[in-house]
Amino acid sequence: MRWKLSLVGALFAVSVAGAASPAAAQTVTVTEEWIVVEETTASRYVSPLQERTEQAAVAAFGPFRVIDDRTAALVGVTDSRAPSQFAALLQHYPQVGVLEFVEAPGTHDDRANLALGRMIRDRGIATRVENGGSVRSGAVELFLAGATREIDPASEFAVHGWLDDWGRGAEDYPAGAPEHRRYLDYYVEMGMDRAEAEAFYAMTNSVPFEDARWLTGAEMRGWVDDLSDVAETPAAEGERPRLAYLDLAPVLQ
Repeated sequence: MRWKLSLVGALFAVSVAGAASPAAAQTVTVTEEWIVVEETTASRYVSPLQERTEQAAVAAFGPFRVIDDRTAALVGVTDSRAPSQFAALLQHYPQVGVLEFVEAPGTHDDRANLALGRMIRDRGIATRVENGGSVRSGAVELFLAGATREIDPASEFAVHGWLDDWGRGAEDYPAGAPEHRRYLDYYVEMGMDRAEAEAFYAMTNSVPFEDARWLTGAEMRGWVDDLSDVAETPAAEGERPRLAYLDLAPVLQ
């Protein structure tokens, strides 16, 4: 079975505060469309791991599935609603202590995504990806939020550079810019020292927004095995980034 993926258009609907007047706002709307072409069948591929997860789920909160009183799973794209959806999950299942990453393509709202990551860390929730699990784009930041992290060597990860609301990437900003510090500070909160954060950030930006760098679970272990698990105080709401990740669908061979 083989899938082909092509991007027709990207970016998201955003509201940007005007620089001259804080009360003014400009709304920019751009549509996003993915075309997925399957060469052998019209049905969408669902991995065996995702199929088992859906069958085992006892409750759903947006892209999150409750497997049992202690375990939840991520099976889809997160967006601006994800923090409240996860909060609702924890309200109904307060003993959940593990978040499994099954099919995690990324996020439509990076600011909410980092807020969700801080929520995961604040609650001391562990993150885990099993054989067949896929963690891509902004979902990588969520995985890093785990108080402890478990990676099967046969799982997969994908990272890529970010793109802001004006079409500029990391390479378009000078060293020390707030756009860089927001990510670096998040990685430090998730247990990296400054040198580790800078190295990891450089690695994620080694390919452009429209592309992806794929890593096996074994390769990703090299980036997370030595991380300390010291939670930091979350950044203030106004300091969280407004940068958006592109969702990367898996390339299936």
